[in-house]
Amino acid sequence: MTREEAAAPPPAPAREPRALWTLGLLHSELLTTFRRWRTLALLGVLAAVPVLVGVAVKIETSDGSAAGGGGAGPAFISQVTHNGLFLVFTALAATLPFFLPMAIGVVAGDAIAGEASAGTLRYLLVAPAGRTRLLLTKYATVIAFCLAATLVVAVSAFAAGALLFPLGDVTTISGTRISFAEGLGRALLIALVVAASLVGLAALGLFVSTLTGSGIAAMATTVGLLITVQILDQFPQLHAFQPYFFSHYWLSFADLLREPVYWDDLLRNLGLQGLYAVVFGSAAWARFTAKDITA
Repeated sequence: MTREEAAAPPPAPAREPRALWTLGLLHSELLTTFRRWRTLALLGVLAAVPVLVGVAVKIETSDGSAAGGGGAGPAFISQVTHNGLFLVFTALAATLPFFLPMAIGVVAGDAIAGEASAGTLRYLLVAPAGRTRLLLTKYATVIAFCLAATLVVAVSAFAAGALLFPLGDVTTISGTRISFAEGLGRALLIALVVAASLVGLAALGLFVSTLTGSGIAAMATTVGLLITVQILDQFPQLHAFQPYFFSHYWLSFADLLREPVYWDDLLRNLGLQGLYAVVFGSAAWARFTAKDITA
């Protein structure tokens, strides 16, 4: 061994593969998010809504009257007494305009701003995560919550519907009948479409979260934008702009209960959510990567 070789520093240990490190970061974020009491409380409220709707329908129809008489109530509610599977569709239609997106807005708005207000954001960036990877991990976590929240509503509704009402073949909106197994498959597909309908709002909330260091402010702003868009979508004078609102096609999932399925509005909805995810995801990346992290 030469003198130069003896004096040379020992080789640096091999770095952990980036893919494994990213999966570890995602696993940590998922555990942190789903262990928070706020997240569990949101999921608990979402699980309770279908049960309350089912019990209310059961009480209302105990004298033999039809549920949602006169067209009142959420979509599909009049069919719940004949088939408990319709409680899944009713619960998703009832929670999608406000409860589900509000929960998504809270989690997305807190993603970055919550770390900043708690003083943990710069410590996350000390690790070899990189801002881009951290932002993508945060967004993936919010998407996972979108799926979890939607499935909680659907599973709770199915359980309540099975306990309170009979189950059987499903009569579609078009008047045809499909088997219970096929109806159950469509219920799962509808839940996935509803979860996908929230990815645009998730990207918007993540962008808002990069603009402030206050988690409460980010959550309030995201929920405020949600309410504002929902109100504006009701004004016929704004019909030219409404197809571009992220919530405009949310209830198009009902077209999956037609025979044959109407795909036009469903595809418009998914395309619009993808557009919001790209635009506001890019804006969040541009803001976050250029932001001075002081907390």
